[in-house]
Parts: sequence; C-alpha cells; structure tokens
Amino acid sequence: MHEPIPALSLKERQRQQRKALILQATEEVLLEKDYYELSMDEIAARVGIAKGTLYLHFARKEDLVLAILEEQLQGIIQMLQSIVATPGSAQVRLEMILKSVFMSLRGQRGRLLYALFGAVELRSILKEHHRSMFDQLASILMGLIEEGKTSGEFDPSLPNPIVLHTFTSMLASYSFKRLLLSEAIKPEELVEYVSLIYFRGIANPASHSLPE
Repeated sequence: MHEPIPALSLKERQRQQRKALILQATEEVLLEKDYYELSMDEIAARVGIAKGTLYLHFARKEDLVLAILEEQLQGIIQMLQSIVATPGSAQVRLEMILKSVFMSLRGQRGRLLYALFGAVELRSILKEHHRSMFDQLASILMGLIEEGKTSGEFDPSLPNPIVLHTFTSMLASYSFKRLLLSEAIKPEELVEYVSLIYFRGIANPASHSLPE
C-alpha cells in the first residue's frame, strides 16, 4: 500500500504560489518588451513583493528565463510525444510537428521563445542549462527519421544528423518566425511549402512518388 502523500504546509503553498506569480509577471514583461528590458525591480513591483523576496526565489534574471524555458520545453516535449504516438507515416507525423510549431509561433509560447532566443547572449546559457531537454527533443525527432528510413520513405543514404539538423533548423528559423509574426504568410501555407521542399529533398529515390 502506498504511503499517503503529505499535504503541503501553508508556507510551502504560499511559496509555490508566489513563484508562479513571479514567472507569470516575467512572461508578461517578455511579451510586452524583451529580455533586455526585463528587470528584477519591475518583476517585484508587478507581483507586489520586495525585491529581496524575489531574490529568495531567483538570484538573477537569467534564472527567471531558465525557469520559463523549462516550462516551455516540457510542453513541447509532451506535444512531440503525443504526435509520435499518432498513427501515420513518419512524414505525416513530421508534418504535424511542423504545423504545431508554426501555429504556436503566433501564440504566447511562440512569442516567448522568440523573445528568449532573440537575445544572442542567452542562447548558449539556455542550451547549456537545459541540454538534457534539448537532447530529448532531438532523440524524439531522430526516432521518426529512422522510422522513415526503415519504412522506405526517406533516402537511407542521407546522414541522420544532416536530416535531423535540417529539420530542426526549419523549426528554429528566425526568418520563418518573422514571416509568421508579421502575418506575411499563414502557418498552413508555410507548412505546405516547407514540407514540399524538405520532403522532396529527403525522399527515397527508389520510390516513384512521395508517401501519402
């Protein structure tokens, strides 16, 4: 019989609620401004706490954005796992991933990630601290690529790292993000054209046509 999970103390519940409010206020500032304008003073003021209390939760503003990125990456990993479990060819599921990511770029998640990775000096910090999560994302995508090669959809002669990094480069393309955020193209159209170019390039030459 499992031991009952002890209830959180009032102090701990308050601590967790305060932390959630801090992260929410940080997201609001990042969406309104950008990383460079983010300040601990403003976050504390928005939450209604002393700056010293804020520092008990997060010592630097970099720690704030690392916590936000972790939440966002967890959501992306869950999305990928859900798509991978969906019936269909490897190409169909990779296209679903493209569509999900491109559609999200107009929402809060996409704009947050754009704000975070738009700060050049943050990129190496973010990747270093969350390397295991980035590795997990890559592993999920690599599994689909290998599945596509095994099924005969994709060219088996193409090196897996090249196929993978070309795909992730499309997902992380700032040019595509600017197109979507400026509403120069609809996400569905971008998925259609990008898929056409990418999957023609990695299609198995032994096949007479692209997989349905």
